[in-house]
Amino acid sequence: MNPSLRACLGGTFLLRFSSGLTAALLVFYLADLPRYGGPAVSPLIVGVLTAAFFVAEVSLSPLFGALSDRFGHHLLMQLGPLLGAVAVVMTALSTDLAVLGATRLLEGAAAAVSVPSILAYLALSTATDERLRGRVSAAFEAVTVAGLGGGIAAAGVVWTILGQTAFYANAVLYLAALVVYRIGVSRPRLASGQACETTPVGRVGYRILLSNSRVWLLAPTWMAINAALGLYTSQTLFQLVRAPDPRFSDQLMVGGFSPLEVTLGFAVGICVFFAGLAYWGRRFAHLRRTTIFAYGIAGGGLMALAALALNHSGDVDAVYRAPLALVGLVGLFVLAGATPAALGLLADMSEAFPADR
Repeated sequence: MNPSLRACLGGTFLLRFSSGLTAALLVFYLADLPRYGGPAVSPLIVGVLTAAFFVAEVSLSPLFGALSDRFGHHLLMQLGPLLGAVAVVMTALSTDLAVLGATRLLEGAAAAVSVPSILAYLALSTATDERLRGRVSAAFEAVTVAGLGGGIAAAGVVWTILGQTAFYANAVLYLAALVVYRIGVSRPRLASGQACETTPVGRVGYRILLSNSRVWLLAPTWMAINAALGLYTSQTLFQLVRAPDPRFSDQLMVGGFSPLEVTLGFAVGICVFFAGLAYWGRRFAHLRRTTIFAYGIAGGGLMALAALALNHSGDVDAVYRAPLALVGLVGLFVLAGATPAALGLLADMSEAFPADR
């Protein structure tokens, strides 16, 4: 793996760490917003603010993906960290819910710029080396999960120490990612050493791309998995740390947990996810990617059922909750395989449209 690819992956880690840190810090911020002079925030508002991020990302990704094909993947990937830095500084400066909603839209735009350009760059850089593509796909998922999970896990400690100031520290991390992309990443090269073209003019319309059966195999399933995971990192996180609600006193995981306790739980989950990532990443030579993808979906379902049972186990002795937690971790381990399988399938699909990655 050449230094440029390593720098791209390193920048992606910083970018995802900042994104995960922002998401979790915002939840803690919203839970404490009255203390900073803002209004009390309901779970509905948390859901709307979370959705704003993804609405912006989903709606703007096609536009920025096309611009990345036209003007170069390296150029576009530098814009995302800049938008993210502006968004977190705005978050620290306001308790107004409308302004906070605007920052979530801006963060979503940052993701919409970054993710398509980075994935296209990696696919282009590994177009002539299947083994390198496998290693890069696994590494990309590793740094993505490590970044998002690490950011979420670190948020409890950072918030406890810095409070509202943590958003400014996060802006520095975004700018560090920008420096890495700017200085460390160069145009991809073919195996012969000849520089690849990074600014092709796309000719294939989205109508043609959407008629591809492999797109319809991947896209809806991948959206559903990310929607489920999004609940765990936003609404579920808010429910854990909010003030206990007497209406749901029979539910074990509704309110009352400290940010540090949440951090510990996420740290355990990330370790299990990494173990699953390493295991399933070595099964690509023996199993079809779609098969691993299907196993991952089943694992996600198992995790959700275990969490549901654990939430309603308030009257059960703590010793008997351990098996439920173990089942949930097994589901998470299996779910981990879906992520590199999806990324590998996505890179393979882009080979049919090299000017429209």
